[in-house]
Amino acid sequence: VSLPVTLPSGGSPQSRFQVDVVTEASSADGCKPPEEARGRSRVVGFLDAGALGSAMDIGLPPDVSYDPDAARSDSVSLHSTGTGHTHVSDSHSNTYYMRTFGHNTIDAVPNIDFYRHTAATLGEKLTRPSLSELHDELDKDPFEDGLANGEEPSVAEEAAAALRAKEAKGGTIKFGWVKGVLIRCMLNIWGVMLFIRMSWIVGQAGIGLTIAIILMATVVTTITGLSTSAIATNGFVRGGGAYYLISRSLGPEFGGSIGLIFAFANAVAVAMYVVGFAETVVEMLSDVDALMTDELNDIRIVGTLTVILLLGISVAGMEWEAKAQIVLLVILLAAIANYFIGSFISTESKEPKGFFGYQSAIFLENLGPDFRDEETFFSMFAIFFPAATGILAGANISGDLTDPQSAIPKGTLLAILITGITYVAITISAGSCIVRDATGDHNDTVSDTVNCTDAACTLGYDFSICKEGGCQYGLINDFQVLGLVSGFGPLISAGIFSATLSSALASLVSAPKVFQALCKDNIYPGLGVFAKGYGKNNEPLRGYVLTFCIGLAFILIAELNIIAPIISNFFLASYALINFSVFHASLANSPGWRPSFKYFNKWVSLAGAILCCVVMFVINWWAALVTLLIVLALYIYVSYKKPDVNWGSSTQALIYNQALTHCMNLTGVEGPRQELQCLVLAGYPNSRPALLQLVNSFTKNVGLMVCAHVTRRPNLKELSQEHGRCQRWLNKKRIKAFYTHVFSDNLRHGAQFLMQAVGLGRLKPNTLVMGFKNNWSDGDMREVEIYINTIHDAFDLQYGVVILRLRDGLDVSHIQGQDEIIQSQEKPPGGGKDVLVSVGPNKNSESCPSKATSGQNIPLIVRGERTLNNTKCPLSLTEQRLLEASQQFKKKQGKGTIDVWWLFDDGGLTLLIPFLLTNGSKWGDCRIRVFIGGKINRIDHDRRAMATLLSRFRIDFSDIHVLGDINTKPKKHNKLSFRELVEPYRLREDDMEQEAAERLKAQEPWRITDNELELYKAKNNRQIRLNELLKEHSAAAKLIVMSMPLARKGTVSSALYMCWLETLSRDVPPLLLVRGNHQSVLTFYS
Repeated sequence: VSLPVTLPSGGSPQSRFQVDVVTEASSADGCKPPEEARGRSRVVGFLDAGALGSAMDIGLPPDVSYDPDAARSDSVSLHSTGTGHTHVSDSHSNTYYMRTFGHNTIDAVPNIDFYRHTAATLGEKLTRPSLSELHDELDKDPFEDGLANGEEPSVAEEAAAALRAKEAKGGTIKFGWVKGVLIRCMLNIWGVMLFIRMSWIVGQAGIGLTIAIILMATVVTTITGLSTSAIATNGFVRGGGAYYLISRSLGPEFGGSIGLIFAFANAVAVAMYVVGFAETVVEMLSDVDALMTDELNDIRIVGTLTVILLLGISVAGMEWEAKAQIVLLVILLAAIANYFIGSFISTESKEPKGFFGYQSAIFLENLGPDFRDEETFFSMFAIFFPAATGILAGANISGDLTDPQSAIPKGTLLAILITGITYVAITISAGSCIVRDATGDHNDTVSDTVNCTDAACTLGYDFSICKEGGCQYGLINDFQVLGLVSGFGPLISAGIFSATLSSALASLVSAPKVFQALCKDNIYPGLGVFAKGYGKNNEPLRGYVLTFCIGLAFILIAELNIIAPIISNFFLASYALINFSVFHASLANSPGWRPSFKYFNKWVSLAGAILCCVVMFVINWWAALVTLLIVLALYIYVSYKKPDVNWGSSTQALIYNQALTHCMNLTGVEGPRQELQCLVLAGYPNSRPALLQLVNSFTKNVGLMVCAHVTRRPNLKELSQEHGRCQRWLNKKRIKAFYTHVFSDNLRHGAQFLMQAVGLGRLKPNTLVMGFKNNWSDGDMREVEIYINTIHDAFDLQYGVVILRLRDGLDVSHIQGQDEIIQSQEKPPGGGKDVLVSVGPNKNSESCPSKATSGQNIPLIVRGERTLNNTKCPLSLTEQRLLEASQQFKKKQGKGTIDVWWLFDDGGLTLLIPFLLTNGSKWGDCRIRVFIGGKINRIDHDRRAMATLLSRFRIDFSDIHVLGDINTKPKKHNKLSFRELVEPYRLREDDMEQEAAERLKAQEPWRITDNELELYKAKNNRQIRLNELLKEHSAAAKLIVMSMPLARKGTVSSALYMCWLETLSRDVPPLLLVRGNHQSVLTFYS
C-alpha cells in the first residue's frame, strides 16, 4: 500500500524553488516493511535541475507527510509511539526524540540479516538499500551524462639509441676457446689427484667402484657443463664466471650467496693444490734425508713459499699466467704419456715394489674393493670429486675470453670428455699392473711352505706380511706409485708439479675474478674495496692478496684429505645452483630465456641439482648442512637488503608468470569481492605521508593499495624516471603500494580515468581514499565542486569512499626540506621581491619529487629572503605541527581506543578497517569501541543485537555504546556556527528575479538554495549533533572511524555537502569518514 505524501502550498506563497513530491510504491528492498513508501521529490523551476531529495532523506519518518506551515500525519505511523499521529512542525519534538535512530532515513542501520547467505536456515536474508538507491539522481539514469570521455594523450616514446662502449679496448688480452677454456679446464681437472691419489683410490675401492666414482663425478660435471653452456649462450657474458651466470639467471639473492661461497672455494682450492705439490716435494726430500724439520712442517714451509711464487705470477698479469699454463700443460701431457709408456715396460727391479706389468690376475684381484682404515665408497668419492671440479676454470675468466658464448660450451665439454677418459684409462691401467701391497724386498719370494693365494703369489712374490701393516709400497701404501711405473720417474714428479701448480694458478686467478665481479655489484656492504682493478686487464690485485691470505691459512692445515671434502661441498653447492638456475629459467618460460646452446633439458638439469645436493650430504652431512646454512643466511640477507639491481632474472620471470596465472584464476571466481583494495589520491607519495601510512596499516599484506596522482602538465620525457623514483620512495618507506599517475585537466576527470582503468581483473581497487579538503572555504568554490563530484563519481562507479581528516591537514609538500626532497633547481636572485622557484624532482636523486599541490605541477612562489636554496630557513609553528602530524601514523600507537561510529550499514567497511588496523603491530594495543544509534528505551536490546553481530563476525570489541540522543536538538551556538558557515554560499533566490537566480545557479551550481536549506534542516541538525557527540564521547580516541553521510546527487549542492562534512569532522581527533559500496565485506563464514 502506498502512503500518500502531500505537500500543500496553502498558507504560504509558493517559492519559485518549490518542491513537488512524487509518490512511488515502495520497492521490496528487504530492509523496510512493504507497507512503507518512499516519497520522491523533484525540483520545479530550473531547466536543468535534475532531481532533489527524498522525503526520507530530510529526516522525516517514512509515515509522515510534510507541510512547511502545519504538517500533520494523515496516516497511522507504522513505528509511532502509540499516539497514532506524529506532529513534525518541530522536527525535534519529544515524540521525534523517542524515535529509533535510522527510521528517519532509508539509509539502513547495521543489521545481522544483511550478512546472511541466501540459503541461511537461521533467518531470512535481507538486502540493504543499494548505493544507487541512496545516491542516484531521481528519474534519471546515473550514467546518462557519462563520465568525461576524452582520449588519453598518446605517449610518444623516444627510442634511446645509446651504443654500448666497447669493452675490448686496445691492449687487453683476450683468449680463444682452446687457450682460454680447454687448456685451463684440463689443467684444473688434471689436478693433484691424478698422480698422487688416483692409485690410492683404485687400491681402496677397486677398479669397478673407482670407475663408478669417476662416472658419478663425470655425470655431475657433464650435466653442470651442459647447464653452464646454456646459461653462457643466453646473452652477453661478462667477467665473474659462476657468480655472473647464477646471479643473472636466478637473481642477486642466489648469485650473491653462491658467488661468495664459490670465490671462497676457489681460494681454498689453491691450498689443496699447493699442499699436493708440497707433499711431493717433501717426499722427495725425505728420500734423500733432506727434511728441514718434520714432514708436516716441511709441507707448510714448502707450501708457503710456493703460494708466494704463484701470487707473483698472477700479479704479473693474465698474459704471463696464460704462458705459464701452456708450459705446464706440455709437461703434464708428457708425464701422462710417460706413465702409459712405462706401464708397458716391466722390469724385475720394480716387481718387489708391486709393479708387474699388465696381468689378468692383478686385474681380477683389484676389480673389487678392499677398504681399509674405515674408508668407504663415499669417502673415496669425497676425496676424488675435487679432481673433477675444474670445469668452471674457463667460465671463471669469462671476461677475458674473445667469444665466451662459443668458447665456454666447446672448451668445457671437451675438457670433461678428455679428462674423464684419462681418469678411467689410468684406473684400469694402474689396477691391472700394480698390486695393493708390496714390501719392496727382493727376498720376499714365494716358498713352498707358505699357503699363498693372491695375485702376487702367482707372480712369484709373497707379500702376505703386509696384512699385519707396515708395508710402504703398492697401490694403497705408496701415493707416488705412478712414478714407479713410468718410463722416466723424474718426469712424473714434474707432471705432479705441473698438475698441482697449474690448478693452483687457475684457482688463484679464478677466485679474485669472481670476487671482483661480486664486489662490483655492491651486493654486500664493505666489499667495494676489492672491486678496484689495475692495469689494462683490470686485474683485481687486492683480490689476489685476499685469496693468498685464505689459501695460506688452509695450507697450514697441511692435510690434503681434510681440505678436499671442504672444497667438494662448496663446489657442489655452486653446481647445484647452476643446474637449478637452468631448470628455473626453463620452467619460467621467460621470453628472455633463449640460449643458443640447445643440448640441455630442464628435467636433466633438475636431476643434476638434486644429485649435487645428495652427493653433498653423502660426502659429509654436517659440512653440507653448514654450507646450506651459509647459503641460506646470505640469501636472507640479500633478500632483506634488496640491492638496487635489475637483471631480469628467471626468479622475476617465474613470479610474473605465477602472478599472471593467479590473476587469471581470480577472474573466474564468482561472488562479491570482499577484499579491501584502495585507490589513494595522494598526489606525489611524499606529499601526504600520513594518509599513505594509515592506509598501509590496514592494507599491508591483506589488500591492494594504489597510490594515485593526477597531474595537469605532462612531462613525457621524464615520465618513466619520475614513476621509478616514486615507486622507489614507497619501497624505501616500506609502504606496500603501487604508484600510478594520469594527466588530466582536473582532479575529477583524472579520478574518473583512474577508477575506470587502474587494476587487473579482480586486483582492482574498490575503495577511493582521499584527504579532507581542509582549506576549502578559502579557495575557489569550483575546486569544491570538483572535489564533491569526485565523491559522487566514486559512488556511481560502485566504489566505497574513505576520507581522512587531521586537524592540522595532510599536505606537507609546501614545507621546505621535508623528507629532503624539495630542492631548488636554480639559485634565485637576491632582494625582497617574489621569486619563482622551480620545485620538482632532482634528476640525480633517488627520492620521489614533491610538488606544491598534488593536483597540478605548479611553481612555488616564495619571498626572496626565504628562497629554497641550500640554506634552510626555520619552520613556523604551524609547519612544525603539520610535519609532526604527518608522521603520527608511522610510529606504534600504544594503548588507546579506535572509536567506530557505525551509524549506517554500508556492507561492513566501517567495521572492517578498524579490525584490520588492530590486527597490525602499530595499532595492536588499541581497543575497538563501537557506537550505534538506537531508541532510548531499547538501549539494552540494541546493544545485545550489535554484540551478537560482532561476535558472529569474530571481531573483538571493548564496549558498545547505544546513542539514544542523536535526534536531540543541537546546541544553539553550534547551530549558529553552521548558519555562519553556509551563509557565503547561499543563492538567496528570494531576493532576486527568477531569471537572474536561474542564471546564477547555472553559473555557480554549488550555491545553496533557500528551499534546499529548509528541506534538509533535519539532516543539517544531525551533522551538528553528531559533532557534539563526537566531542563528548571520542575526544580522547586515537582514531575515529565514522559512517560518512550521503548526499543525493543533483539534490544536495556541493557547498551544503561540504558544510556537512566540515561540521561533522571539525575539532575532533583523526577522523576517517567511511562509506562502503554496500556490498558485504564481512560475512559469518569467512
